[in-house]
Amino acid sequence: MSSEEAAAPTKTVTDDDGMSWWYRWICKLAGVLGGISCASMGIWNCVTVNPLNIAAGVWMVLTAFVLFLCEVPFCCQFVEFANAIAARADRLKPWQKALFYCGMALFPVFLSFSITTLFGNAIAFSTGVLYGLASLGKKGDAVSYARLQHQKQGDEERPTDASLP
Repeated sequence: MSSEEAAAPTKTVTDDDGMSWWYRWICKLAGVLGGISCASMGIWNCVTVNPLNIAAGVWMVLTAFVLFLCEVPFCCQFVEFANAIAARADRLKPWQKALFYCGMALFPVFLSFSITTLFGNAIAFSTGVLYGLASLGKKGDAVSYARLQHQKQGDEERPTDASLP
């Protein structure tokens, strides 16, 4: 062990997006559950004669495939381009993933509003919401908030030079 490694402070493993390891796993678990619900309800939605329901069901199955491809690429190990897409998806910022997942989950609901599209896309939409919350960042501590409020209050009490005669 070199002196540089010993001098480096230890900290929890987080990437540049500020997500902790447990929150990242919660997002991945929500993505897997969202993919399962989208796939099952999408197939159920395709068992109809209405073309809009069939289109919504196909879109839901496509959403499930994209969720599996981005969140758990080892489930798609026989797809040749799965690792490349998963690596590109890992480089996306959380707000980009949030927009992408929420948009993909809302489209079938607008296409064919029914119970199966609502419940099938609810968990996929919540995956996008979790990524959106991650993009907001961590909650500030009370000490820094109190310091900011005290500084703001001090600025309001000072007279300005323009009001002097």
